[in-house]
Amino acid sequence: MIFSEKKPSGQSVIPGFLYSPSSAVGCPRSNGLDRLVLARSGLGAPTCLPTSPNGPDSAKFLIPAPMEKIELYSPRFYAACTFGGIASCGLTHMAVTPLDLVKCNMQINPAKYKSISSGFGVLLQEQGVRGFFRGWVPTLLGYSAQGACKFGFYEFFKKYYSDLAGAENAAKYKTLIYLAGSASAEVIADVALCPMEAVKVRVQTQPGFARGLSDGLPKFVKSEGVLGLYKGIVPLWGRQIPYTMMKFASFETVVEMLYKYAIPIPKDECTKSLQLGVSFGGGYIAGVLCAIVSHPADNLVSFLNNAKGATVSDAVSKLGVWGLFTRGLPLRIVMIGTLTGAQWGIYDAFKVFVGLPTTGGVTPAPAVVAEGAGTVPAA
Repeated sequence: MIFSEKKPSGQSVIPGFLYSPSSAVGCPRSNGLDRLVLARSGLGAPTCLPTSPNGPDSAKFLIPAPMEKIELYSPRFYAACTFGGIASCGLTHMAVTPLDLVKCNMQINPAKYKSISSGFGVLLQEQGVRGFFRGWVPTLLGYSAQGACKFGFYEFFKKYYSDLAGAENAAKYKTLIYLAGSASAEVIADVALCPMEAVKVRVQTQPGFARGLSDGLPKFVKSEGVLGLYKGIVPLWGRQIPYTMMKFASFETVVEMLYKYAIPIPKDECTKSLQLGVSFGGGYIAGVLCAIVSHPADNLVSFLNNAKGATVSDAVSKLGVWGLFTRGLPLRIVMIGTLTGAQWGIYDAFKVFVGLPTTGGVTPAPAVVAEGAGTVPAA
């Protein structure tokens, strides 16, 4: 299955080693689900392109040059989604480092950081403007790794579970597919994130512990051991898995509803700018829901990574059940709503840049077409 756009006129900003020429994309064997999605998006049957003169393996695991043709569910497709995830999560989390810094300190030391405004004031007075970006390096690296796994594996598991369920059940139970795919992806993504998250929280909430990652990571390992980097993995899963399930399932649902009820023309007839606006809006709504669902676990992660030997019962005892659900929540809603909207906007913008459609908004028809058919009736 092939999506195509016009070829670029200038040089790409993506490193050249990721490219393959359009002639390197072979003619894939199409399956029923591919044709269903094509038919619903109005793109018709798949087409074939000539193979690379250097052989079928010469462009393996490479991303075709921007605006050239990419096969859905191919290694290039998943590579593009992975790089889109790196850009969307790493850059956005780094950009909101000041908000994250205040939030973490409000969770750890509420007596000192009583509110959002006073929290910024305390940080400015004690650490200066540079203090607002303490921990930005582990934030960038950790969430880039997480984003790569989160988005790349989500696209993989969504396709995998859809194939297991079959085209009819995949369309009927699409929300369960979104939930299962996102949960599976996040289990892997958090293993990549956890070490950097542990160092980030320690650097941000203990002034004088370290300047950043270069001295903070060795100091953390010396104090806690290598396994100490994963001390917060269970509460991190507890925070991130519900968060990501809500993030992806609600985004897909909101986007589908926007195209169905709020936009008077089919998605494939909308401009790319409008489609990216829908991605941002759907992402923002999803982010607000994510913040509410995952906030108690977020408080636990901050508490456990801040204090050596701290336990979940210690956190509950000190913060209280109400505090677990509410402390730092308004700031986190603003932060996560903006963050998630920006992530989906950047992710889908990257997909558009490499010639792929934006995420969501197309529901496959609940039937498998015969081999060789180019279109199916709309559901």
